[in-house]
Amino acid sequence: MRFLTAGESHGPQLTAIVEGLPSRLPLTVEDINPWLRKRQGGYGRGRRMVIETDTVELLSGVRMGRTTGAPVTLVIKNADWRNWSEIMDPAAGNEPRKKALTAARPGHADLPGGIKYAHKDLRDVLERASARETATRVAVGAIAHKLLWFFGVESVGYVSGMAGVWSATPFDWSLKERIEESPVRMTDPASEAEVIRRVDEAKATGNTLGGVIEARFRGLVPGLGSQMHWERKLDGRIAHMAMSIPAIKGVEIGSGFDNAMKPGSEVHDPIYWEEGRGYYRKTNRAGGLEGGMTNGEELVVRAALKPIATLMRPLPTVDVVTHEPADAARERSDTTAVPAASVILEAVVGIVLAQAYLEKFGGDTLDELIERVERYKERVRSY
Repeated sequence: MRFLTAGESHGPQLTAIVEGLPSRLPLTVEDINPWLRKRQGGYGRGRRMVIETDTVELLSGVRMGRTTGAPVTLVIKNADWRNWSEIMDPAAGNEPRKKALTAARPGHADLPGGIKYAHKDLRDVLERASARETATRVAVGAIAHKLLWFFGVESVGYVSGMAGVWSATPFDWSLKERIEESPVRMTDPASEAEVIRRVDEAKATGNTLGGVIEARFRGLVPGLGSQMHWERKLDGRIAHMAMSIPAIKGVEIGSGFDNAMKPGSEVHDPIYWEEGRGYYRKTNRAGGLEGGMTNGEELVVRAALKPIATLMRPLPTVDVVTHEPADAARERSDTTAVPAASVILEAVVGIVLAQAYLEKFGGDTLDELIERVERYKERVRSY
């Protein structure tokens, strides 16, 4: 399964084309739209999320509520386009255009992108660098998760800490409903209340806030990925996808960073075997991956999201046209997008896992895939 996205933050629409899905996978817009709504939610979002009400259109590859095996085209219209149609007009002329951005924001793609592509109006950089692009990847991720559901895989994305506050309640799958209802997608109300207070404070002072997000998956078969070649290692592919989310600056599998400072006897998970259950571990410090492959335990992916680069009280910078000192540009933005990023992380890691299932089990139809996965599960149980 491969996919391509296109579109700008203030262009007419975002588009994704997904190729390689099996036929006869049940799929409607209501499998995707709830994911888009979750991505738009979360305390600390800006006015753009008031303007947009993201819904998807299925323009190809789906007929009578199921995939045909052809490429699937997804479209998400940008409601804000009506306010930007003149500025974003692809026709030549009318330069410089309104809302040209020349004061590069520290921490954003503005300056390196402007240098790379020889743009002096940095809007030509930021429109594609914007996290608005992640809406299409969440839509693709929703399809991936629909496929994973047929293989018995369950997932959750949540915030383990943000705004300098760590959740006081360790994650448990029984808390999934609580997380989905939380405005900051955290496990406990006390931490949630303090985070909300700090977000309000940051908004009042023109600041932004980051945090740490997690995605968990259970029900995965062992053996997804491969140790044979570096590019097939699943942890590398997951890290690549996670780091591609805007503002993500660090990724770990399981308790990766803590493990680095401990002796091996306190890091590696002892292996046990039980009749009817097969191999299992009582701890999961490896986060469900060993040697670039799933080991059958819960997959735990954690990522660090830096504060958003657009500050309402901007940092010093340089104007790329005049080379004079300037205040960094201010673009309509969020105080924090950490809760939304946890939804994005869950969605895009699901894409990698769906790709891994399709690579391992093949099959042109959903029924073929399910049959092969179940047969493999039987082999694993008897190993």
